[in-house]
Amino acid sequence: MVAVSLVTTVMVSLPLNAQNSPSRPSTAELRGVWLTNIDSDVLFERDRLKKSLQRLSELNFNTVYPAVWNWGYTLYPSKVAANVIGRAIDPTPGLQGRDILKEIVDEGHNKKLTVIPWFEFGFMAPADSLLAKNRPQWLTNRSDGSRIVKEGTHDRVWLNPFRPEVQQFIQDLIIEIVNNYDIDGIQFDDHFGLPSELGYDAYTVALYKQEHRGQAPSKNPKDPEWLRWRASKITEFMKRVFTAIKATKKNCLVSVAPNPQRFSYDFFLADWQKWERMGIIEDLVLQIYRDDLNVFVSELEYPEVKAAQRHIPVSIGILTGLKNKSIPMQQIQTQVQKARDRNFAGVSFFFYETLWNLSKEKSQERQVGFQKIFPTPVVYPNLLTGWKP
Repeated sequence: MVAVSLVTTVMVSLPLNAQNSPSRPSTAELRGVWLTNIDSDVLFERDRLKKSLQRLSELNFNTVYPAVWNWGYTLYPSKVAANVIGRAIDPTPGLQGRDILKEIVDEGHNKKLTVIPWFEFGFMAPADSLLAKNRPQWLTNRSDGSRIVKEGTHDRVWLNPFRPEVQQFIQDLIIEIVNNYDIDGIQFDDHFGLPSELGYDAYTVALYKQEHRGQAPSKNPKDPEWLRWRASKITEFMKRVFTAIKATKKNCLVSVAPNPQRFSYDFFLADWQKWERMGIIEDLVLQIYRDDLNVFVSELEYPEVKAAQRHIPVSIGILTGLKNKSIPMQQIQTQVQKARDRNFAGVSFFFYETLWNLSKEKSQERQVGFQKIFPTPVVYPNLLTGWKP
């Protein structure tokens, strides 16, 4: 997740009428959680993963978003990655000799969980990754030639999303997953764009000049025309990926979990509002990671959010904590209720480890809290099965 990419006393129950509130979906609601290999060990041991999925099912969650592309590696055995990067899977010991995506699909479906792999890093890679070292010509840069983008304390670089060979690599990874696993969908976020300070590499500048009668792009990375041109190129690629996914498996949902539109567009050239209007998003999970309740609510009520709600299931991504940031259950419950009050399709939590393991509150108290949020099972809201806004 972009806004917080790494990367919990008092129990307050929901109002008594929450369970039967007319603003709450009675038969379908997204109840999701992101599973990542950052600040979390849920993926690194087979039995732990199985027990975690079982507990999520017992607490009436119905969707998991497991990371499959992180730190410059795939988290599943990949022939595409082996050919391009030189390694078929992330070298972390707990992943060797396993296919965690197959484990999650098999066990998740056994527990009636919807499984939507999350393409977390998108075009981003660690600066010291094999991918960056082996394909330096694939990287893009600022106008001063620098490439490093800080993400917290980490040095990142970005693949150039305008280069055909980069697009092909990313698309090949995606289609490999769609083709080889019985997944219910696949999810992207703002990392499927590009930090707007980048794009000044020789290839992209030449392409821009070619389409602008020899005129170079503005030195101002936030120049409206320069923003628009790069965002439109990313939109073209998103459309191509959507088409390829549907050609491979028509029932595979395409999900996007971005920040609010203004941030996504201005900072990551990810124009999800346009993607939604074009019909190339079938599930939107909006990251609203805010402690201030007034700010949180205001983000729910933007016109583009309400417009999307009329077309597709729109859910709200809620922060349950970070490694060094504990979020109290009361705040989580309140934010869930605010989303329900506004007829959103559901909620998803970032991230698994902070549901009840990384928290100042006791694990058992946290699990009781989520039990109050999700007292009975409901199905995942799916456009393909007749979900109506």
